[in-house]
Order: sequence, then structure tokens, then C-alpha cells
Amino acid sequence: MKIAPLTLPPLSLYVHIPWCVRKCPYCDFNSHTAGEVLPEADYVAALCADLGREQHWARGRPLQSVFFGGGTPSLFSARAIGEVLDAAARGIGFAKEVEITLEANPGTAEMARFRDYRAAGINRLSIGVQSFAERSLAALGRIHCGAEAIGAMGMAREAGFERVNLDLMHGLPGQTEAEAVADLEQAIGLDPGHISWYQLTIEPNTEFYRRRPPLPPDSVVDAIGEAGAALLGAKGYAQYEVSAYARPGQASRHNRNYWEFGDYIGIGAGAHGKLTDPGSHRILRTRKIRQPRGYLASADPRAASSAIATAELPLEFLMNALRLNDGVPVPYFSQRTGLDCEMLERPWAALANRGLLEPLGDRMKATPLGYRFLDTVLASWPVAGA
Repeated sequence: MKIAPLTLPPLSLYVHIPWCVRKCPYCDFNSHTAGEVLPEADYVAALCADLGREQHWARGRPLQSVFFGGGTPSLFSARAIGEVLDAAARGIGFAKEVEITLEANPGTAEMARFRDYRAAGINRLSIGVQSFAERSLAALGRIHCGAEAIGAMGMAREAGFERVNLDLMHGLPGQTEAEAVADLEQAIGLDPGHISWYQLTIEPNTEFYRRRPPLPPDSVVDAIGEAGAALLGAKGYAQYEVSAYARPGQASRHNRNYWEFGDYIGIGAGAHGKLTDPGSHRILRTRKIRQPRGYLASADPRAASSAIATAELPLEFLMNALRLNDGVPVPYFSQRTGLDCEMLERPWAALANRGLLEPLGDRMKATPLGYRFLDTVLASWPVAGA
């Protein structure tokens, strides 16, 4: 297997806030029901210490993006969020056009809070609407109503956020095609720059997995997908990733860095990271202690750090890169895996001959057919030693 020089890709920061008002029955993220009092000050101190241990990975690179995810980060005060951003600015530094996103639940939205987040340095909000329909919101266990979801978008605009994402789910319990399209029309009518449009999937270790709700049949889910994609395209939202649609200039830089196999430091309970070490010619996956109590109590919350096996790198890269509608430049493969592109040529050509991948040229990307059946493409990729 030929080795290529390994270069440092762009760097992002992920910050995990693990508490929610209530755990949703479909959620498999590391989230925990909040008590009456959140340990905000202690957790922020732990986050800053965590960052201090990890910031050496920056190696002179400024942060291109920061993402506060959860859980429900909007349970934390703007002062707390600002302290973490100040630590990141001091320890690593921000790129000139840094994107700083905070996830917000419409049920915790307040005008003053949104204004304070904007003043603290947040320049993009991701609002977890999921649905505007009361029946669907109840089935999903959400704490907000449709009116609150609409109000949260208005508050975001009034607070000065020019970049807002709305999270919306489809294929919900008992949902019809007409209901799903109506949800999407409502979201588009609020004029966000970005819409993340996900199909509900039932994941292990969730309440829905233990007690499966009545989901729409595959034929309805397929019809929803086709109708929704057509509607989004007609309204000026370009699909740039499997579940992401954006107006010009509104694509998520943070998520794009994930899909382009960039680096990211992960801090907070259960946070994951991906880091490049050119000196040892390794790419590392890191993970922090999952339980908030254990994370807070530990002097060193690192739970795991391991190198991605060389034989697994091609598929790891493609699992990310092919999620992008326009793929990635071909040189990214060698630069970000340390492997020669020559090793891709035979398996790539085989899938291109089946009409699933575009012939290798300037970019690595799937055909429209391959993009639709991306799981099949990835399952067909040969794994060394298999």
C-alpha cells in the first residue's frame, strides 16, 4: 500500500452540552434529563480544562468553526457559552470568518437569551423544530408546540441572527405525505437560510426501539422524500448533503468539515474528535467519558484514543465524502488519509461501471443513482482483509 504525505486539514471544535429538559423517545444522543439546578459553572470549568488539554492538536491552525451541540445547549446561559468561546479564542484562535453555531430548543427560546447569545459570539442558530404539527410533536415527546417553533424563528431574526438552520423530521408516526409536505412548507415559509430535513430512524437504546411506534410504510416515506426534495429545490434550497439543504452561502461550514474529513476537537461528556498526527502518520479518533457525573469528576476525561487502521481509511473517508452532493476534490484523499489515490482506481472504476460513481476526474462523487442508494455504494466498497 503506497503512502502519501499526510497534511493538516482545517480544524473545528465540537462542544457537547449533555442535558435536556426531557429525553425524547427517538433520541440516541448522549443526553440526560436535567435536574432542578444545572452544574453550569462546574461544567464550564471542566470544558475549559478539557480544551486546555486538547489545544496542542491545533498546531497553528485557527478554528474554522465551533458547534455547541447536545442535549440542549440553550439551557446554558450566554455567559457560560461566552466563557468557553473566550477559552477557545485564547488557546487556539478563530479564523476570520469563523462559524459559531448553537443548537436551541424552541421550548427554551427567549428573546433576551437569544440576544445575549449573539452578543457572546454565536453567529448561527440551529433550532430543533422537528415538526410544527401538534400530533407529531406529542408523538416525538417534544416540549414545545408549533406556535413556539414559529416564535423561535422570529426571535432569532430579531436578535440579529442572519444564519439560522431549522431541523425538521419526516416519516413520523402516523404521518401522511400531505402532512410531511405541509410541515416542510411551514418551515420554508419562515425563510431560514438552511433546512436540515431528516427521516426518522429507530435507533437502539431509545424508547422508540423498545416500543416501536406505527411508522409510515416505505412507499409513503419514498413519496415524502421525492416531494420534499422537489419542493426545497423549487424554493431555492440546494441539497449539498444527504439531509441538508441551503440557500447560497448558507451551507454549514462545520458539518462540511466533517464530511470533507477535516479535523475536529471534541470536548464535553461523550464528545468525539478526529485528529491528524503527521509526525506519526496516524489519524486518531478520540472519545470523552460519557456520563456527565463521571466527566465532571475526572481529572482527565479522555475515555479512548485510537488510530484508524490503514486498511479502514479508504472506506472511512468515502463514508464522509460521498455524503456531499458535489463530493470532494480528488487530492483530498491522499492529503487527508496519507494514502495514494492509485489504490482507489480499480474499486472506483467497478462502481462507476455500475452507474453508481462518477468517473474519477477532478472530484470524487456519486452519480444521482449512487447518491440515492449511498448505503449500497458503501456496502459494495472492498475492505482489505475482509
